[in-house]
Amino acid sequence: MSIATAAAISTTIPITSSAAALRLLSSSSSSYSAHSKPLIPLYYSWTRSNWTSSSFTSSRIRMVDVSNQSNNPTPSAPEAPPDKPKPKPQPWLIVGLGNPGKLYSRTRHNVGFEMLDYIAEAEGISMSSVNFKACFGKGQIGDVPVMFAKPQTFMNASGESVGAIVSYYKIPLKQVLVIFDDMDLPFAKLRMLPKGGHGGHNGMKSIINHFKGSKDFPRLRIGIGRPPGKMNPASYVLRRFDKQESGELDFTFQTGLEAVRLLLLEGFNKSATFVNTSKSLEQLQ
Repeated sequence: MSIATAAAISTTIPITSSAAALRLLSSSSSSYSAHSKPLIPLYYSWTRSNWTSSSFTSSRIRMVDVSNQSNNPTPSAPEAPPDKPKPKPQPWLIVGLGNPGKLYSRTRHNVGFEMLDYIAEAEGISMSSVNFKACFGKGQIGDVPVMFAKPQTFMNASGESVGAIVSYYKIPLKQVLVIFDDMDLPFAKLRMLPKGGHGGHNGMKSIINHFKGSKDFPRLRIGIGRPPGKMNPASYVLRRFDKQESGELDFTFQTGLEAVRLLLLEGFNKSATFVNTSKSLEQLQ
């Protein structure tokens, strides 16, 4: 039997038994040369003339070429790829504004310094080094790297320090939070904003100038209230807090600490919602 004949779609050969069918298959296969492609039966379709008879009247045997079929077992389904590692959190710069020296300590204009000191102490971050014309410290809040800075350039030149830090560490402006005093807010009131102008604050004006005019950075404003009567605003911001005001500020600083934690760990919207919604003392405790 030729290879072409054996590889045909099907061949019907009368045989008398299944053994004869297998002998036929064996003799056909042995006639192929060693270089012929191996053929094996794909299926058998037997029909009986009588179900009780032991002889078969016909057999249809189909031969198929399996020389190119792999002997390897069927591969299992591919495993799901492992979860991608989370990207590393990018560092934040938190800036508190004020004036250096004991002369200005505990004054209204230095409330940004005081808020940052409170946060640094709560998070165990030291600001004992002086870099970029600022009291400077590095640490982490949760798993987020953070840098704290209190510019020592005096308020009106704060941008010299903040601009240098941002440029050196290549910090995106959306991850620079500036904390400062605001006379347009009631005393001890906080307001978190994603961007905005300087509002007449010279420290913020300097920072915006060193950011090449960009106002697109978040800020945490701390209310110090309006000056009483006809007092000069410049004199008012240099007044110290009395005992009662200092007590109220402690709770403001606590709120500010939670706001910064939310900002870094859960995003601006959650932090702004927390800050910009009035919180009672009972809610904070």
